[in-house]
Amino acid sequence: MVSVRLPDGSQRQFEQPVTVAQVAASIGAGLAKAALAGKVDGKLVDTSFLIDHDVALAIVTDKDVDGLEVIRHSTAHLLAYAVKELFPDAQVTIGPVIDNGFYYDFSYKRPFTPEDLAAIEKKMVELVKKDEPVTRQVMARDDAVAYFMSIGEAYKAELIGAIPADQEVSLYTEGKFTDLCRGPHVPSTGKLKVFKLMKLAGAYWRGDSKNEMLQRVYGTAWAKKEDQEAYLHMLEEAEKRDHRKLGRLLDLFHFQEEAPGMIFWHPKGWSVWQQVEQYMRRVYQDNGYQEVKAPQILDISLWEKSGHWENYKENMFTTESENRSYALKPMNCPGHVQIFRSDMRSYRDLPLRYGEFGQCHRNEPSGSLHGIMRVRGFTQDDGHIFCTEDQILEECVAYTELLHKVYADFGFSAITYKVATRPEKRVGSEEAWDKAENALITSLERSGCAFEISPGEGAFYGPKIEYTLTDAIGRAWQCGTMQVDFSMPIRLGAEYVAEDNTRKVPVMLHRAILGSFERFIGMLLENYSGALPIWLAPVQVVVLNISEGQADYARSVTQALKKQGFRVESDLRNEKITYKIREHSVQKVPYIVVVGDKERDAGTVAVRARGNVDLGAIGIDALISRLIDEVNSKA
Repeated sequence: MVSVRLPDGSQRQFEQPVTVAQVAASIGAGLAKAALAGKVDGKLVDTSFLIDHDVALAIVTDKDVDGLEVIRHSTAHLLAYAVKELFPDAQVTIGPVIDNGFYYDFSYKRPFTPEDLAAIEKKMVELVKKDEPVTRQVMARDDAVAYFMSIGEAYKAELIGAIPADQEVSLYTEGKFTDLCRGPHVPSTGKLKVFKLMKLAGAYWRGDSKNEMLQRVYGTAWAKKEDQEAYLHMLEEAEKRDHRKLGRLLDLFHFQEEAPGMIFWHPKGWSVWQQVEQYMRRVYQDNGYQEVKAPQILDISLWEKSGHWENYKENMFTTESENRSYALKPMNCPGHVQIFRSDMRSYRDLPLRYGEFGQCHRNEPSGSLHGIMRVRGFTQDDGHIFCTEDQILEECVAYTELLHKVYADFGFSAITYKVATRPEKRVGSEEAWDKAENALITSLERSGCAFEISPGEGAFYGPKIEYTLTDAIGRAWQCGTMQVDFSMPIRLGAEYVAEDNTRKVPVMLHRAILGSFERFIGMLLENYSGALPIWLAPVQVVVLNISEGQADYARSVTQALKKQGFRVESDLRNEKITYKIREHSVQKVPYIVVVGDKERDAGTVAVRARGNVDLGAIGIDALISRLIDEVNSKA
């Protein structure tokens, strides 16, 4: 007798072993048809999985998050099946699920074309209509290697060959196509009805530039057509908001080959940068942070002590001088430890909060660079708090509350929170881990934040909170972090004198609110589609004259606004006023001020707010008051 406990607490009894599909059918024909997989004692399995002992079972459908994962995984295999049907000489490699979809890498004698992509998608639709069953079999490792070599799939054979010899592997077959996979998969190809192939790209085999360049096909897959349409619409909006296009349009920055991954900031772009930096500097000052500046280049021996050289040297730029080796800093933390340990610290000094706008360099692969979002030279709003174990909770609570205010000022209110807990490989006592994790969790609870736990996703030295923002078109951006570190202070010899006059090691809290300034400014540009709030806008007001007769008055208005600290330009060109208004509207200037004879004679200005909102004629003092209120409120 097999007993199956369902999510609603009910139990079903079966006289002999039963598959997940049979359990679903016993509940109802509708569920049997909708079933994509099962979750047996928390483990995701195929509907063909045989249950031979008492278990807890949940039937997975397309309404479940796990169901969408199975759909995308299975659609990646459907893609490979279609490619093999059209291009039999192509070799398949790997095809994982990614955010919003999947990809599959192929080795083929020529590059795929957009026309090939359309043909592959058409073939996938044909295979779905066949509704071929997807079946699983288990094979000994060496037999699987031999099988894939026999059908010319050398990459699959290499992957399987890396598995221990005493292990078995699972293979999935649909129609004439068999692939290596742990699964699970949908029961038949007919379950895969909503998908689209998106783009082609290159990718090195196993991510190593010394290996062959493969062809990567990206796709998206969904449970419902309307979900896919919403996603594609979001991508269209994202394309319109691309910060690289906006950077050119608004004359903010550029890149060039002589400095790959480095940004050339133009005056307007640097103005935005300065507003962000000045704002964050006030945040530091108002919240007990002492601003510091550590060197750009440090002897490699320090990076060896911190552990970065062992784990990160491939991403570090190095240089030599007088027979010594140095590295440009990829992060700021070791430098802050040096500042801490430059003097004898007392428990009375703690918590000690350092903040730095630290310029860092990381040797990112060229293929991963993406505008100002992913660069090789960047600046972090980096902060480190040295405290006692008893102070962790208090500092985390204060930090989360501070983060809320900062994000709200920049226009972000939707925040998600994850607590990444202890990984299997870690340092420190269980007691210390308990205290650190509890502090992070309690800090979010006190702040009224709903959060998820990411088991085992913490760093080896301590757990962390990840703060993720949602922008105007629904995209998620992981920005802020709070990490608890017991390791680096020990490695680098940081100590303080405790109340009992013993030497103790402080806890080091790594925290960033914005993260990379470059990436955050890119996020702002895309979130606002370039129409930045007035307090951030590089040009807040532009003053236009209708004819030469108002040029002097336009200059005086410009100067009056500049004296109040506003970023103002005047456009006195001999052009039609409609042309000038249109040109500055494209530049997304918050306020366009027009002066003609009537405004000059009355001592007023005609004001247009962004979005072609006509505010009519108002006095200069009234305009200044309006601007001050809007800047101060960060509306």
